[in-house]
Amino acid sequence: MESLSTKETTSKDCNGDSVFENVVRAPDVPVYAVMVAYSKDPSPVKLNLGIGVYRTEDGKPHVLNVVRRVEKLLLDDVSATKEYLPITGMAEFNKLSAQLVFGADSPAMKENRVTTVQCLAGCGSLRTGADFLAKHYHQHTVYLSQPTYGNHPNFFLAAGLTLKTYRYYDPITRGLDFQGMLDDLGSAPSGAIVLFQVCSHNPTGVDPTLHQWEQIRQLVRSKGLLPFFDNAYQGIVSGSLDMDAQSVRMFVTDGGECLVAHSYSKIMGLYGERVGALSIVCKTADVAKRVESQLKLVIRPMYSNPPIHGASIVTAILKDREMFDEWTVELKAMIDRIIHLRQQLYDALRDRGKAT
Repeated sequence: MESLSTKETTSKDCNGDSVFENVVRAPDVPVYAVMVAYSKDPSPVKLNLGIGVYRTEDGKPHVLNVVRRVEKLLLDDVSATKEYLPITGMAEFNKLSAQLVFGADSPAMKENRVTTVQCLAGCGSLRTGADFLAKHYHQHTVYLSQPTYGNHPNFFLAAGLTLKTYRYYDPITRGLDFQGMLDDLGSAPSGAIVLFQVCSHNPTGVDPTLHQWEQIRQLVRSKGLLPFFDNAYQGIVSGSLDMDAQSVRMFVTDGGECLVAHSYSKIMGLYGERVGALSIVCKTADVAKRVESQLKLVIRPMYSNPPIHGASIVTAILKDREMFDEWTVELKAMIDRIIHLRQQLYDALRDRGKAT
């Protein structure tokens, strides 16, 4: 029989102050606050300049034709299931994703020195990598470019890592502060983690040249730094998937180790599917197997295993030559239109005396 004291306590807990009374209201995340404000604005000529997504000429969301084609095929595939994926995700997706970044003829791939796990887009890939490094790497200092993507610090801080910055953008020249970058990385402690963006640096749009990347690579290797690449825009700069991956491939060809977070949000327009992968290039195949075993233990308590639909779309496109070619044509068309729109914007601002 329930005692009176228990009843009184229960009644007080239910009717009194919230147990979360001391929770402070957090500020809105700016880019998502803009998105909400945009949706509520009744203006017929509004433009959403907040979150980075591709839009059609009339400002509507754009789904690639090849993606729609694949989804129809998946819908009609009677053999398809909705069973759980392994912790590391879809094996074929992982292999094809690594090949897209490193190249099918990459020595690291042929020697089985790359372990790749499917993650929740670029953000999930970065966070998984950060948690792995926090648990299994001896150095806990991460260097980020100044400036960098606004969410980058959050991934590493949440994993308990320490942040420092290296000079990157020069507001006077509106270009790369290359010497400042080399000086800061040159003074970093041995073993420090350095986050690089493979191409289309966010938020500056400024990338090192291939010659500068080679000098960066030499410095990183001579100092024993650990490069961690964020690969969110492969193919969006030059229109060539291979050309835009040259920076990270330099660091793989030399036989050294690195991490790469890869995302399909921008390059396939799969924003809401949250499709990405984390690849870790190791010295030997044995080390790669051990790293993968520990990545499973990082992923298991976070989300257990990744979703299947987006990875199925990506896999179908990457493994079929006709659809792959169709995708690259659509990707190039998107890039050409973005370049054209940027030029139009610049010309309009210049004509109004607002740009030089």
